[in-house]
Amino acid sequence: MRKTRMWSVAFVLLLVLSTVLVACNEGGSQSSGSQEDTLVFGRGGDSTSLDPSRVTEGETFKVTVNIFETLLNFGEDDTTIQPGLAKEWKTDDGLTYTFTLEEGVKFHDGTDFNADAVVKNFERWANGDADKFPYYNSMFGGFKGDEGHVIESVTADGDYKVVITLKRPQAPFLKNIAMSMFAIASPDAFEKGDDQFERNPVGTGPFKFVEWRPNETITIEKFDGYWQEGLPKLNKVIFKSIPDNSTRLNALMTGEIDLADGINPADGEKIEQNEELQLIERPSMNVGYLGLTVTRPPFDKKEVRQAMNYAIDKETIINSFFEGRANIAKNPMPPSISGYNEDIEPYEYNPEKAKELLAQAGYPDGFEMELWAMPVPRPYMPDGAKVAEVIQSNLADIGVKAKIVSYEWPTYLDKASKGEADAFMLGWTGDNGDADNFLYVLLDEDNIGSNNYTYFKNTDMHDLLIEAQTEVDENKRIELYKSAQEIIHEEAPWVPIAHSTPLLAAAKGLKGFKPHPTGSDILSKVELTK
Repeated sequence: MRKTRMWSVAFVLLLVLSTVLVACNEGGSQSSGSQEDTLVFGRGGDSTSLDPSRVTEGETFKVTVNIFETLLNFGEDDTTIQPGLAKEWKTDDGLTYTFTLEEGVKFHDGTDFNADAVVKNFERWANGDADKFPYYNSMFGGFKGDEGHVIESVTADGDYKVVITLKRPQAPFLKNIAMSMFAIASPDAFEKGDDQFERNPVGTGPFKFVEWRPNETITIEKFDGYWQEGLPKLNKVIFKSIPDNSTRLNALMTGEIDLADGINPADGEKIEQNEELQLIERPSMNVGYLGLTVTRPPFDKKEVRQAMNYAIDKETIINSFFEGRANIAKNPMPPSISGYNEDIEPYEYNPEKAKELLAQAGYPDGFEMELWAMPVPRPYMPDGAKVAEVIQSNLADIGVKAKIVSYEWPTYLDKASKGEADAFMLGWTGDNGDADNFLYVLLDEDNIGSNNYTYFKNTDMHDLLIEAQTEVDENKRIELYKSAQEIIHEEAPWVPIAHSTPLLAAAKGLKGFKPHPTGSDILSKVELTK
């Protein structure tokens, strides 16, 4: 009897002790395991799709660059060409490229990555159209059967070699296929249907897709079968949409998120003074602009477009909203890009000159218009609504009544791409560091309805840009691009505003994060200590 009672007491004590140990172990796991292995990335807007080939906006690429991989990569902090899913490549004549692929790579659905998968991805894009694959259209001159389509064929040479043959040389070809939107996806996944695939992406990247809660979060987690040993270092990444810049910064300061982009330049000093945070500068490769849809009166007249350039006080905009972390733009591409035309004289802030031009165009009393303001912060435009108010005030000074309107981000992009805006605020972060990716993609007639939202076309400029694509002598390319910028400056389909230095902020425990000039950050080497 006594032994039984003593055994019962001991048993109860053992249960209590076990419970305490389990509780302690669970608590330790939360503080040093799950939290440290999960990165919460606060951003200004949601993605519009998770199929990178179907979009042109950075919020999608921010996620998909971690799910998918491309044949070639850019350098960690520049746009030099590096191996990717292709470990080697060669060309003898600039027309035929042979890529030797990595072996033993798996897609997240367990299917094999091989030459056949690469061919099927290119066939999918080439058989599409500008509505479905706008970027393919922009970078490769159209689709299968189109006269301007630069790709002749993509074929498999065995299981791990791919041969791409071009119709004509394309100087930025290798940089083009390193861009995020030409990531290689699982054919088994996209053959189930494009609409299903963009909500259930399957790539070979360090992270695999878990869940998308629209306008709230996108969750990705470590792919255990990833082919690069030891990566990724994080178990999970949660992309959290927080549209308001101040709210996003507060979320970082309270520990709700670990990394935030779209930081107001005005908050830079506050972050630098906070010992718990770190301020991160992204290398600048962008332009923010006001686009003028040239098919919509009165912007079908060059004098009106030039008047808009004289009317807007860019210096006040940059001083008020960029805190010195931007330069005034005069060309549609930043000075860091080879081919930038330094000799072009910028439009000065001159309201009287603007009025003269309006009178010449038949609008001595001005006109009424809609001014579309961006609904989300972007690297090249940290606060679209407030910048729009300055532009509205500037235009009022020359007799132009501008009504500010906006839409949700996907709707904004869709309607603007269809030419429905009088004037729209937008911008561009370069994808490959080449002038072609700015001038041809954004302003050439081939890209009307895809990335050329202004619907601007000019035959002389088109000929220059196509020649520059084909020319392999870099010095000759530079001169061609300089000439193209002179035409753009004269025709004025844009009001270039700023080239910014985008800011991010992070908890001090974030290590291994390297912001990329393209705005698409691979997170495989990131670690987090809390």
